[in-house]
Amino acid sequence: MPFTIDFLDDGRVLEWEATANGAIATEHDDYTPRFYVAPRDPGADVDLTSLQSVYEQHPNVVATEMVVRRPGFRRDEEPVLVVDVEHIDRITSLSRQARQLSAYPVGDLACFNVDFSREFRYCLENEIDPMPASDLSTLRLSVPVTETSGETYTELSVAGDTVTGPPADLLTTVQTALEEHDPDILICSTSEIIPTLYEMAAAAGVDEFTLSRWPDVAYQQLASRSTYSSYGRVGHSPARYNVPGRAIVDESNTFFYGETNLDGVLDLVSRSKKPVQELAWASIGNVLTAIQICEAHDRGVLVPWNSWRHEFYKPVGTLHDADRGGFIFAPDVGLHEDVHELDFSSLYPNIICTRNVSPDVIRCECHRDRDDVPGLGYAICDKRGYLVDVLQPIIDARDDIKAAIRREQQRDDPDEERLEELEGRSGALKWILVACFGYQGFSNAKFGRIECHEAINAFAREILLTAKQRLEAGGWRVVHGIVDSIWVTPDPDVDDDDREDLETLAIEITESVEIRLEHEAHYEWVAFVPQRGSDAGALTKYFGKVAGKDKFKIRGIEARQRSTPPFIEEVQRECLERFDATRSAEAVLGCLQDAIERLRSGEVPVKQLVERNRVSKPLEEYTQNTQNVAALKRARDQDLAVHPGQDIEYVVVDDEKASRGRVALAHEEIESYDPSYYETELVRAVESVLSPLGWSRSDIHQELAKTRVPELTAFTDAGNN
Repeated sequence: MPFTIDFLDDGRVLEWEATANGAIATEHDDYTPRFYVAPRDPGADVDLTSLQSVYEQHPNVVATEMVVRRPGFRRDEEPVLVVDVEHIDRITSLSRQARQLSAYPVGDLACFNVDFSREFRYCLENEIDPMPASDLSTLRLSVPVTETSGETYTELSVAGDTVTGPPADLLTTVQTALEEHDPDILICSTSEIIPTLYEMAAAAGVDEFTLSRWPDVAYQQLASRSTYSSYGRVGHSPARYNVPGRAIVDESNTFFYGETNLDGVLDLVSRSKKPVQELAWASIGNVLTAIQICEAHDRGVLVPWNSWRHEFYKPVGTLHDADRGGFIFAPDVGLHEDVHELDFSSLYPNIICTRNVSPDVIRCECHRDRDDVPGLGYAICDKRGYLVDVLQPIIDARDDIKAAIRREQQRDDPDEERLEELEGRSGALKWILVACFGYQGFSNAKFGRIECHEAINAFAREILLTAKQRLEAGGWRVVHGIVDSIWVTPDPDVDDDDREDLETLAIEITESVEIRLEHEAHYEWVAFVPQRGSDAGALTKYFGKVAGKDKFKIRGIEARQRSTPPFIEEVQRECLERFDATRSAEAVLGCLQDAIERLRSGEVPVKQLVERNRVSKPLEEYTQNTQNVAALKRARDQDLAVHPGQDIEYVVVDDEKASRGRVALAHEEIESYDPSYYETELVRAVESVLSPLGWSRSDIHQELAKTRVPELTAFTDAGNN
């Protein structure tokens, strides 16, 4: 089966199959992609034959015919117009013309199967599984950030070896590595490496240089770079390039490869029918949609170009009841001994599968008077929903993979490569399961429906409340609970002899709610952190010592935040270890004092103080002189392109300044740093550790001041003597 597919300008298609002796190309010149046209509303009086006759005269249309398909999961089969197109690049423009060429009003017609990515479309229409039959070979090319702004490179890493020198030397090294490794996949630190290498070759007169396996095409640009916003977060999408015969993985523009590994990517390739290159740059929602489209295709259901699902009518009271999230028990701020964490396995996906929550069966007409969703009065049809068929295989596969991981870990000599493969696959499936719930409420989801989102939340609230009540009745006190997790500790008012076994309770709850409640972890102690400036507990900030193991579980505090400098993280973890050993706030403050002294004496390596922050907008749009702005100004001075959605790394050298001198970029030669600024960051991190014990930042400062007074007095006395 082909692992990558290339589309040439003249309409030919190249299928590349990986074999033990290298990749083999199969050329096709008869591929005609297609889209469909149907009435937007079922039962509409629309005659498609007139539109068909117009399309038949179009120079870019190869053929048309009337076929029977389902224009939606809630619609029966009906005649639709299929249009075969001569070139894949003409699909979108010809689809837009359906409304212009038809005599019907714009809202009467709808187009289907339009906005598919190219390789995915090809695999779907030709019933191709792009999962490679042989292992894929890889070659990594990377450049340091200082090289990304110029038109040529003076330093390049090839297969882990750094090469410096004139362009001809770098190009020779790359070409030699290509011939030696013959990679199926090029893993690039940035996709701009591809055009830059060709520009270098042209400037240096190196005519024979090529990354491509196809002699007639060097490379193709598939998309330009862009900036986007998703749920209030700005992201940057780099330009995308294609090299015939090789899949490209751009490390600056890949979620699944970055969060898992190549094994995780390949697992999703087999489920989504998206080849490696498209899977690598795809978002979670994009891959989930592809898996749903495959299910729709198998059922003869067309995929709408634009989502136009209406929200079912609801009384005001139902709107109020439905507009709630998962159930949350506010954390009991403070330190708790002997704590157990219980998690429902893949709660939301399992709710979908056990309760048959799917867009095509929620609030069905055939059971409209039935009350299946607790508190909302929604009916769910007895007919199995398509979303169940999408998710159940993924749930089952991840359960099997997790079981295999446990078996491998229990061996005397675990196979680390096997574990890496299993963990990559498990991680990839986890992200699909995590996204499946939220995607039901996403307005642009191809098949989502807000009523599914509301129903899942309603079931989740009931399940968590049921678990809480049964655990408390069994002699356990709930100290925190959020969405799918519950933390409990033995109720001090219940005798040990009267307390029910936790494993037995978990089995009973599992049987009651039909979703497995697992014992996730046992902690010697757990500390729940209050919100800053409030006594209320922060829902996702806590830390605890895992019972019987020399490790901590940390969530939400600085050591888990991506912007935290390594030194601050290291000190916070040292404070946790000191606290675990002594249960003493004074011991933690002693650790803090030692760190502050190291800062002030200049002992901390500058690289340990690098902060990493995301750029949210162009430099010109910032109105405050923040550290990010100072860093962006320095980057601009050095002709380094940092786009909204990308990260910028810097060290704070003088936080009192308002200019670009406030920071230094991480790659610069940095001789000093601002110890006062990093001391403030240290105190903030230690506050997270001590706040569950009632310590505030001012308390920490006061205690630090006490320890400094004797030192100052001793210094003065020594001077007087």
